[in-house]
Amino acid sequence: MPPCWPAGCSTPPASTTDGDYAGETVEFLIPLAEGGGTDTWARFIGTELTRTVPGQPGFAPVNEAGGEGITGTNRFVVSARADGTEVLVSTATTVVPWLLKKPAVRYDFTKLTPILANGTGAVVYARSAAGVAGLKDLVDRQTPLKFGGITATGLDLTTLLAFDLLEMDVDAVFGFEGRGPVNLALQRGEIDIDYTTTSTYASALKPLVDEKSAVALFSLGQVDAQGEIVRDPNFKDLPTVVEAYEELHGSKPSGPKLEAYKTVLGVTYTYQKALWVPPDTPKEASETLRTSAEKLGKDEAFQTAAKKVLGGYPLDASADLVGRITKAYEVDSTVRQHIVELLKNSYNINVE
Repeated sequence: MPPCWPAGCSTPPASTTDGDYAGETVEFLIPLAEGGGTDTWARFIGTELTRTVPGQPGFAPVNEAGGEGITGTNRFVVSARADGTEVLVSTATTVVPWLLKKPAVRYDFTKLTPILANGTGAVVYARSAAGVAGLKDLVDRQTPLKFGGITATGLDLTTLLAFDLLEMDVDAVFGFEGRGPVNLALQRGEIDIDYTTTSTYASALKPLVDEKSAVALFSLGQVDAQGEIVRDPNFKDLPTVVEAYEELHGSKPSGPKLEAYKTVLGVTYTYQKALWVPPDTPKEASETLRTSAEKLGKDEAFQTAAKKVLGGYPLDASADLVGRITKAYEVDSTVRQHIVELLKNSYNINVE
């Protein structure tokens, strides 16, 4: 008869605190459906990471879709094993509802321990035929530009906050099924202004810019280690939103609009996708995962193989990651209130 372990008399306790995951299986909880961008990213990272973790544990991706990612994430914080063998995958889809404190959300990213993060970027562009040749054409317009969105309480929120900060003349229509349909609507003249993420820039925007039917205006930028907005390394020639503000208004931005934009930019772009373990996970176990991820991110063969999946941004698992993410996810109540009021007053969306 096998020994009876206290946790249920079926399996021995995990031995993940000795720096060796041999014989274990690391389960990734992916709170979205199979086949999407987050799922593809998680499965690729999980496969490569478990090959790098000492002992080469097994890898088990588990999709638990529902409620725009909220259902699976809620389940994770209630029942996930706190031994380093169960990992949560997050993306902007699950971060924004938390930031807005939607009633269905039961999770809190500030109480989880990050293992790694991977960012992305975006470029805002406009249709030339809408009378846009540069930044100056975004304000003091006789006719507002029409923006096409999916939902104001998803990834679109970052762009809406950029519009708010820049004091642009924009009207928005939501309900598109993706950025691809918005791009096509812009080409047909139904939409005037849009954004594209780094991964689709070459296919969605560059051809339009080359033929001069669209103009790239600014990048959303990135948040650096000091919490400041800097140029996106993939779009070095484009100004950030902060630089665009200075050109339009002759001074540096400040106040609630800037803080709201900076906060949301950090959690939806700079740290868009991340891996987390429960707060009670032994530090030895979480550090084994983090240092393995750091080693993986520096591997040249991995960098080559992961170029498309990572979207031109590093796999971030450095020793100061926990501190930086902790700072990025500290959402001031005034920031949240500004966002809630913007959604209510400008887009007739009540999130409370």
